[in-house]
Amino acid sequence: MQLPGPIVSTDWLEKHINDESLRIYDVSIFLTPNDPEPGYTFTSGYAKWSIEHIPGANFLDLLSEFSDAKAAMPYTMLPLELLADKAGQAGITNDSAVVLYSADSPMFAARMWWMLRSIGLDNVAILDGGWNKWKKENRATSDRAKAYPPSQLNLGPRSTMWVNKDDVIRAMEDDSICILNALESEVHNGEVNRYGRAGHIPGSQNVSYDSLIDNETGEFLPAQQLQERFSKLDVLDKPQVLIYCGAGVVAAMNALALTLLGHSDVRIYDGSMIEWASDSTLPLICSVNC
Repeated sequence: MQLPGPIVSTDWLEKHINDESLRIYDVSIFLTPNDPEPGYTFTSGYAKWSIEHIPGANFLDLLSEFSDAKAAMPYTMLPLELLADKAGQAGITNDSAVVLYSADSPMFAARMWWMLRSIGLDNVAILDGGWNKWKKENRATSDRAKAYPPSQLNLGPRSTMWVNKDDVIRAMEDDSICILNALESEVHNGEVNRYGRAGHIPGSQNVSYDSLIDNETGEFLPAQQLQERFSKLDVLDKPQVLIYCGAGVVAAMNALALTLLGHSDVRIYDGSMIEWASDSTLPLICSVNC
């Protein structure tokens, strides 16, 4: 079965939920700001998934199994070969149609979507509106785990979908590359310090991840409205876009939106502000006094 695009509606998923090639995964994580200190506390969504989830959905744990647990930073990307092996063990095959969802925000579904695309899996989408919309519409739920048989993926990994801080430093001197900050405007301009040092990477534009979503439904905005968000800053005119955020998670929401708009060269800075701000030799700029 071929998915209709990078996002699917709740109506579409309910209609196709019994398709044998479909693989559904909950990737929810719940985060709480450590106010007044910088950073967040992260809690896996596994416990809530075990109580209630979309029928047929299994759980992929981004906090542990699907991130590099040995890395100093949360959500650090696994080596692509290891990620492909773990995806295969979770039941994803070369021919699977994969639908991902998360609760409260699509950020974690978008992160896993980007990760799976980077191992060469194109037939993958996120559920528009996620778990919250599915529940609000009183659709069927289950407490049973689906036993997807393990497989071995044979795909073409795409390492260029990820960048490191050296790539970002080079991009700062390249006018053909747009560096895009997906964090909230108050974090971008330096009013709020969440990562130890306030501000943004010099030269970076700002389209906040939460400006891409309908606040009532949790769905991505229509393509025309998304285009308006990015066109104001000439993001779509640049041949390459490097996106960063706090830990490379909400950046995936911007990456998904740009993919919906047809941009062909989007990359995510995996270390993002957690790595950048921790290195005092790297510059940050504030739009206000900070």
